[in-house]
Amino acid sequence: MDNKKINVGIDATTWSNDRGFGRFTRELIIALANRESEFNYTLVFDQPPTIAVPDNINTVVATTNESLNEAAVGDSSRSPGYLWKMGQLVRKEKFDIFYYPAVYSYFPMLAKVPCVVCYHDATAERFPEYLFPKKINKILWDVKTWLAKLQTTRAMTISQSSANDLENILHIPKRKIDLVTEGADNKFHVINDPEAASKVREKYKIAADAEVLLALGGMNAHKNIFGVLKAMPEIIKQVPKVQLVIIGDTSGKGFWDNVPELMAFVKDHPPLSEHVIFTGYASDEDVVKLFASTAALVFPSLWEGFGLPAVEAMQCGVPVLASNRGSLPEVVGNAGLLFDPLNVDEISATIIRFFTETGLRQKLTDASLPQSRLFSWERGAEMAEECFRKCLKK
Repeated sequence: MDNKKINVGIDATTWSNDRGFGRFTRELIIALANRESEFNYTLVFDQPPTIAVPDNINTVVATTNESLNEAAVGDSSRSPGYLWKMGQLVRKEKFDIFYYPAVYSYFPMLAKVPCVVCYHDATAERFPEYLFPKKINKILWDVKTWLAKLQTTRAMTISQSSANDLENILHIPKRKIDLVTEGADNKFHVINDPEAASKVREKYKIAADAEVLLALGGMNAHKNIFGVLKAMPEIIKQVPKVQLVIIGDTSGKGFWDNVPELMAFVKDHPPLSEHVIFTGYASDEDVVKLFASTAALVFPSLWEGFGLPAVEAMQCGVPVLASNRGSLPEVVGNAGLLFDPLNVDEISATIIRFFTETGLRQKLTDASLPQSRLFSWERGAEMAEECFRKCLKK
């Protein structure tokens, strides 16, 4: 290749999204911007960004009257006019490559530009009843995914588990699939500040002497918070000071979730009321302070493409008690314990074992930091660049 930079356009409509693929978009692109390479990056927005963009990355904004964050939550969908305007802008820019960081936000562009599409997982195909409020939403998702596959030059994904699903469920040829990885932001780190930990516990009404299990990463049905709630009565018998602290937006304004059902379950089972706390939204800074006095992250998801909260916890020195499904065994490694997320007795037995088996808690805590170092956005950016190079070679 000559010295001319390769222009990579990037769908940035998820830039301000607070879900996992929004964080993935921001962190990976920031890591790409920090690398010296043959690529020049331009972010394509549907609305002016509300979160700062690195100075060395270009931006263009389509003149839409919608934003992905508003148009693609619950049972809503983006209009044909929105999709046309986004595609029109990309065609006009004449990029050498176009990159969709999440198939979730894919829009057709009707141009012969090599495309990299990141398929984070096949959860929507595995559990449609948990992700789509109406049948029409599933139909629209299937159509979008079919169009995305037609336009995919290289398929990117975030774990070997997801790569297997791309091949076996989405029927994307293995030769077209490239892996990248994720990592925790540097703000997630071990802190030794008892006063800060005490204050954040007080803020969220967590008992000063509680043994905290933190649940983080969404409250959609497939995240299986119900599984842990159903296991809690038995856990409480063996670990009377345990408190399950569930972090996440409870407003009902975001992605389709089952928060009302979770809260109703706690209300209908009075013993849980003193042992389960819904914090609502919590900032990353507060989460880090909570991790400082947390026994373990509990991650009972039915399926994950990666499981970034697990890495964030481990980078704060916190072990993970997780589902044995999807990517979580890859990510957690020897820094946690795994359980069948559909077996309530196994969930309770695993968590009780963590608290009661001599030396186990310390052993897993000691393994957390080393395991977290296997994952970084810098490595993810290096792998993404290699995917872009393959995309040009077709």
